[in-house]
Parts: sequence; C-alpha cells; structure tokens
Amino acid sequence: MIKTPLKRVALIAGLLGASVVYSATNTNDTDIPASILTPDKVETSIGTLTFKDGVPSEQTIDVLYTNLDTIRATEVFMNAIPMASLEALRIGHEHMGVTQSNQVLLFDNLMDSKPLFLTGNTDTVYASAFLDLERDGPTVVEIPPGMGPTTVNDAFFRFVTDMGAVGPDRGKGGKYLILPPDYEGDVPQGYHVSQSTSYVNWFIARGFLKDGKTDAAVNAYRTGLKIYPLSKKDAQPAMEFISGSGKSFNTIHANDEHFYDEIKAVIDKEPIEFIDPELRGLIASIGIEKGKPFNPDERMQMILKDGAAIANATARALMFKPRNEKAYIWDDRNWKTAFIGNDYQWLIDEGNGGRNLDARTYFFYIATVNTPAMALKMVGKGSQYAVVDKTDNGEFFDGGKNYKLTIPADVPAKNFWSVVVYDTQTRSELQTSQPFPSKNDKRDNMVENPDGSVDLYFGPSAPKGKESNWIQTVPEKGWFAILRLYGPLEPWYDGSWKPSDITEVK
Repeated sequence: MIKTPLKRVALIAGLLGASVVYSATNTNDTDIPASILTPDKVETSIGTLTFKDGVPSEQTIDVLYTNLDTIRATEVFMNAIPMASLEALRIGHEHMGVTQSNQVLLFDNLMDSKPLFLTGNTDTVYASAFLDLERDGPTVVEIPPGMGPTTVNDAFFRFVTDMGAVGPDRGKGGKYLILPPDYEGDVPQGYHVSQSTSYVNWFIARGFLKDGKTDAAVNAYRTGLKIYPLSKKDAQPAMEFISGSGKSFNTIHANDEHFYDEIKAVIDKEPIEFIDPELRGLIASIGIEKGKPFNPDERMQMILKDGAAIANATARALMFKPRNEKAYIWDDRNWKTAFIGNDYQWLIDEGNGGRNLDARTYFFYIATVNTPAMALKMVGKGSQYAVVDKTDNGEFFDGGKNYKLTIPADVPAKNFWSVVVYDTQTRSELQTSQPFPSKNDKRDNMVENPDGSVDLYFGPSAPKGKESNWIQTVPEKGWFAILRLYGPLEPWYDGSWKPSDITEVK
C-alpha cells in the first residue's frame, strides 16, 4: 500500500479512470480503498454518469431519478399483481351485477371461452361471490354437502380458508364465519371461523359434474349455498344467482399504466395493516398512498407507462421461460408446476430463504385462487396442475401447426382429469369455434388406444377420424395448455405416472 497520500490518491484515480485532486495541504494519510471512491465518469447500462469529486452532475441526477422511479414502478407492478388481479375480478363481477354478498356469479353451464378469466377451467361448476366485511361486518358462508375444493382469498390473494372437500367440513357442508381484520367482538359458536386481513374477500366454489352434467352442482348451490352478514342471520337476504356462462366480460388486471389505478382503489379501501410497511412504502414511492390523491405529473405518467411495460414483459418472461429449475415437474419433460417450490406462500426453505418473489409473480400472472390444496400433497383431495407451452424440442406452440399429446392409461385422478388450452395473450381460454377448448374424461367421449391411453390432438383442423380427441387452435395465435388432476393419487406425486411431451405432427 502506498503511504504517501497524494501518490495513493493518484494511483487510485488512475486505476478508476478518474481525476481526483487533493490540495497540497491535505496531510491525511488514511489508506483509502479504491472500492469506496467514485470516478468522475462511470459507464453504466443507463448511460454515462458524471461526477465532480463524488458529487453527481445535474444531468446525472435527472437520469438517476428517472431510473429510480422506473425501477420502483416496475417493482410495484411485479409485487402488486395479486392485489390488482383480485381487484379486476371484483370489478368484473360488479359489471355482471354482483355487488352484494348474497349475489353469486354461477357458471351453470360451465365456464366457456367468452369471459376473460386467468386460466379458468371448463370442468367444474364455479360459484363466485365477493364479501365486503367493512360494509357488512362478520359474514357467514353456508356451503352445501358435496362441494369440491372451495376457497376464500383476501384482497391480496392470500389464503383465508378452505371449504368443501379440502376444508374442515370435509365435503359434508357447514357454516363458515369470516371476520373483518379489525374485529374484536364476540365470536358465536357453531361456525368454522377465520379472520381475514382485508375487507374485500373472494369466495370461489367448485362443484363437480355428475354424469357429465352440471345439474347436481347447480341444484346444490341454489338450495344450499347461503351468504349473509352475521347481523342478519335471522333475516337473511334471499340469494340471487347470476349466470356467467356464455357471457363476455373481463376479470383480468391491466397490463399498462392503468394497473396503478387498480391498486390505488385497493390501497384506499383496505386498512393500513393490510400490507407491510415495506411494500406500502414501495407503492408510496410512486405516489400511491391511502386517502391521498394520485395525480402523477406528465413526467411520472411517462415513467409509469414505461415501468408497466417493462414489468409486464418481465412477468411474461417469468411465465414462458422461468429460470428456476424447480419450475419443471419432471427432468425429462417441459411440463411446469403452477406453484414453484410447492408452497402457497412462495416461501423458500420454510421462510429461511425469504420469499420467492419471481415465483409469486409467475403464478399470479397466469392464475387465480391461492390455497394449500393446490400446492401441497393431498392424496385423493385437492388438485394438481401441470402447464406446458413448448414442444419436446423446446419450441413454443404455433396455432397453425398440428400437435399430439399422449395421456397414459390409469390417470391418477380420483375425481377427473382434463386438458384446457389457453391464449398466450389473455391467459384465458382460447376462443375458437369450440365453446370449450378442452377435453375432460367425465364429459367427453374420447377414443382410447388399446392400452388405455388417450391421444389428444391440437391444430386448426381435426385429423381425420380423431375429431372426438381434437382441441382446435388458431393460426397466427400462440397457445399453452394446462393438465388438471382433481383428487390426485400417489402415482402423480411419486412420478410413476406422467404425460408425454407435446410433439409436432407433420
């Protein structure tokens, strides 16, 4: 180490390409590590940054603040997708007339491809409703026997409780009481009780087909599903069921700067404790605070537009090509899991490694409903999902080409299995001349091979003689597929059963 201060500083400046000058009267002989000095000129990915003895120039300051605000706008988008997604669902329901907790959006003829829902399925009978615990206070949900996986999520898509087959009623039906986040009153007996962290909560139930029909599930909802404020248990409002089948409406969050307006509404509605100070501070850094106007100036509007564009593109990169090897279910297949890490909270090593933020963004960009029953091993209960968007050769699917998938015999699904095809743009069911872009072993009469396996075909036209096993695609449009197993059995978990990759058929 050079002991003479002027020589030492000159050497460091030379190494860093900077001009650092100390006056001759400087007698400080502290050894200054090169790593703590800032050169007068620094080349970076956002351009050349200039300094005078460590002080950034005015031009550099402007560049840095624009970059900082863009980073924060991008991070807000990436981290707040769950919040914006649930708000978009609420708005979509509101447009369909679902504004009170006793009003239920019922897919009495299943969910076809007309509504825009993130990877909704064509296979279960959905009943969907929203609770407002600020308006109504503690709210009761009575569910009938025989319900499939049913869940309540809070306004950040965090798990509140399961019901039905995977809930404490174990499919026998029961009464559930959802308490507001600030509730401190008496809790009556006779309910399965949960306290939410937010006022807005989404209730989503799944009923199973019987003999390929929706009748039994629809009847169970109409006669046995009840949602009402606890304060009105002796004078319950009549249930109202609004059909969502065959209707066109949107429930997907914005992918542009309007995204920030969606989360502003949530921040204003929910209590301060709804999200932690760190995330709240990140959101506040771009001008969104509870109870305060959100009026970005022209400069900030441009930054928000840019940040949303970058974040949306990044979310799509995470979705279509995750860099985490745990995203892939099998080493020799291109099928991906929905829950990277098999944890519904996306915790790494039970939280010792923090939260996998990319895995959370990946999930909520393509999906809704958050429950342990979708992530944990629950043999014969719950559900499991496998996502595929590439051929065995690693090429993304082209709607103008033809492909084949083999589902081996003895599918390990107690309830049913299905394959549904989705649009890569909307992440909703692919819209074709087929109202249901899917195949379901309880609904569709597919032709089996002699060994019990089933070959599914994808393409713009049905292969001759394979019409019953064909799912239509659209030329010039990308697509991906999800394999669902309801009531997954041990061969799914131990890897002894797995589907083929999807291969192109020339």
